[in-house]
Amino acid sequence: MQIKKRLFVALLSISVLFLGGLAIIVWYLLTHQGILLNQILFTLLIGAVVVFLVIIGLGILFLVLALWSSGGIHTPQNMMLLAVNSLFPIALSLGQLVGIDREKIRASFIAVNNQLVHNRGVHVKPEQVLILAPHCLQWSDCPHKITIDVNNCRRCGKCPIDDLHRLADTYGVKLAVATGGTLARSFVKNYRPKAIVAVACERDLTSGIQDVKDLPVMGVLNIRPQGPCFNTLVDIKEVEKSICDFLGFATKENTFSDGLNFRL
Repeated sequence: MQIKKRLFVALLSISVLFLGGLAIIVWYLLTHQGILLNQILFTLLIGAVVVFLVIIGLGILFLVLALWSSGGIHTPQNMMLLAVNSLFPIALSLGQLVGIDREKIRASFIAVNNQLVHNRGVHVKPEQVLILAPHCLQWSDCPHKITIDVNNCRRCGKCPIDDLHRLADTYGVKLAVATGGTLARSFVKNYRPKAIVAVACERDLTSGIQDVKDLPVMGVLNIRPQGPCFNTLVDIKEVEKSICDFLGFATKENTFSDGLNFRL
């Protein structure tokens, strides 16, 4: 599914306009009360808000340029990240107010994040890449616990975990399966990767990307034919492309015949 990045960028822009308008209204009300000290204090406060909004606005402008040029134009990453992370909650709320589904907004955020990570041209060694997968990819009737040790998987092919193992073996990267955010953060702390390919739903991917701001994360949305958190699937080809993006070369030929390569 092709996620449109412009949805999230548009919501960020609207968020800046909303905050700017709010700042102007507050400034007007407070500077017409006739109390000099209050006027001075609140003028300074509004001035700081304006500076913040200018920085955020420039961050969004650079973000648009980065997405438009696909990395052809060098843009300041820190300013773009500040804009994205600062305005994301507001963008999410504003989107909901106008009837846009929150998962659609999150998916757009993930698409923007992936494009920015790709534009950075992060290239690392295979052992520095971690595939971080959710436990809901595991076949629900499987008796083997793989969240503590992923090697407990018997590679039966009944769920995508087998394919993720094959990817890890083929490219020499690490694989971990987590039950939630706490365990995922523990794996990141223990493995100390330089880059992460994360598989999850929109909500978990969004929170995870924001949790590890200093690490480049490529997010791959899971597929939920039986509903959330139960026998979910993943497009293995998308995971492979993300791995190869970090490794700096194209995917290997005939690694997988299609994107959902497992047996039910």
